[in-house]
Amino acid sequence: MSISVIIITKNAGATLRRCLESVAWADEIVVIDSGSSDDTLDICRELGTKISVTTDWPGFGPQKNRALDAASGDWLFNIDADEWVTPELGDEIRAAAAGGSAASAFALPRRSSFCGRYMKHSGWWPDYVVRLFRRDAARFSDDQAHERLIVNGATHKLKNPLMHEAISDLDQMVAKMNLYSTASARGLHARGRRASIGTALLHGGWAFFRTYVLRLGFLDGREGLMLAIANAEGSYYRYVKLMLLGKR
Repeated sequence: MSISVIIITKNAGATLRRCLESVAWADEIVVIDSGSSDDTLDICRELGTKISVTTDWPGFGPQKNRALDAASGDWLFNIDADEWVTPELGDEIRAAAAGGSAASAFALPRRSSFCGRYMKHSGWWPDYVVRLFRRDAARFSDDQAHERLIVNGATHKLKNPLMHEAISDLDQMVAKMNLYSTASARGLHARGRRASIGTALLHGGWAFFRTYVLRLGFLDGREGLMLAIANAEGSYYRYVKLMLLGKR
């Protein structure tokens, strides 16, 4: 059974080479780029990927569906540019696709780093993500942020982790927080949700408590505290932005 790897990118040159080289075993690698100005496209051409450049940005879900539609494999493996596959996981992925499993999709544990530390708690481990799926059995939701893979059929689990350099420094953390809070607020507004400053404060406080206390973030040291604060800020800004969209 053939395997296509699908990736969406924009200015991902800092991490993309590692990602692409880790999935060089795939039958096809499809990249949908939304207007990179760095060396992202040069890296893609050098490593022989199938590239499509778009001029608009419909959101994460619709963009990933574009990549899905452009791929031709029997199985699709969705990966982000800041992730990479270990040799052990690569072997497991190929075995799962070739093994005649009744599953429509497979979830992988993801091991993520935050400012140089691999997190063992805080809700980040084990962070199962559904990434390998039959092309005719799944499709991404249309959410602009925090999209979901909607699977028709059973989902099984793989054992080896997908590696993820989630946040490398504080500048990246702030940029991601701004991007995702804006996209999420727009999605909530489109579905008729409204918010107040009280809503924003409550969601921010809950995000901190859930990450740092309920999910044992305090066991991840100073990075656990930093992540809990970042989650609180991201949630707070999401609902403040939703409040302002409602006023407009």
